[in-house]
Amino acid sequence: MQQKPLLGFSLALLATATWGTLPIAAQQTLKAVSAPTLVWARFATAALAVFLLLLCTRKLPRPSEISWQTVGLVLLGVVGISGNFLLVAEGLHYVSPTVTQVLWQLAPFGMIFVGVLVFKERFSRWQKIGLVCLLAGLAMFFNDKFGELLRLNAYALGVLLCSGASLIWVCYGVAQKLLSEQFNAQQILLLIYFCCSLVMFPLAEPAQIGQISDGFLWGCFIYCCLNTLIGYGSYGESLNHWDASKISVVTTMIPIFTMLFSHLGHLLAPHIFAAPDMNGLSYFGALVVVVGAVLAAEGDKLLGRAAA
Repeated sequence: MQQKPLLGFSLALLATATWGTLPIAAQQTLKAVSAPTLVWARFATAALAVFLLLLCTRKLPRPSEISWQTVGLVLLGVVGISGNFLLVAEGLHYVSPTVTQVLWQLAPFGMIFVGVLVFKERFSRWQKIGLVCLLAGLAMFFNDKFGELLRLNAYALGVLLCSGASLIWVCYGVAQKLLSEQFNAQQILLLIYFCCSLVMFPLAEPAQIGQISDGFLWGCFIYCCLNTLIGYGSYGESLNHWDASKISVVTTMIPIFTMLFSHLGHLLAPHIFAAPDMNGLSYFGALVVVVGAVLAAEGDKLLGRAAA
């Protein structure tokens, strides 16, 4: 397929903005519904949409293709992505959206370590430099929060939940990597989203959704439910028009978008959106974390392959 860099960049930017704004909308939605209810609604919406898409294109996975190994990998993926969604939603009760997205950068490093330990991939020099940047950036990002973290208060709980969410997502990443040998991306998402909606349903309280009376909160809830489709749809389409390495660089900017939209929300509606509780060093630390993620993910391709 002929590359269309401008279109690919635009789609990657849309995906990044969509994912960057998700925790901001979710934090508002959680004022009206519980975390399990929101997570279940997101999975159910996504599963239905992907099912209809595959049904119309006649690409639904056939039962004969599903083995016990497939079931095991799907369950691993369910643990990873449902745990990620739920822990992030619970963490938003205690920390800001920006904190969740900065800590999200732990996920790609978790995948790198799994790749090295399980799949015997090499740990390149740029990945090592990226890891150093990540640790240094996190130290700077939390420079004025060490006291709260050491007191193990509610803020520390939120950080712990969001860190756990990023690390447990690695289970999903591994499952997707192995399942991709047999199914395409949309088929994998259908299997996992459907199973996640079943797992989360006993914890959800769907009646809460009908009790949402505020129009703004309804908008936030609908946006959260559509976010997965918009984000992953834009990301998947961008891969058809631009290099994956360049798209990865754009998507690592998610924390930057979260900070920008958090400030914009506070500027437009300070009575609804709180200003990010960050100092100058925290902003610089978030930038260093992003740089570390870029180097770890695409340093070899962007800056030249180096010996491990």
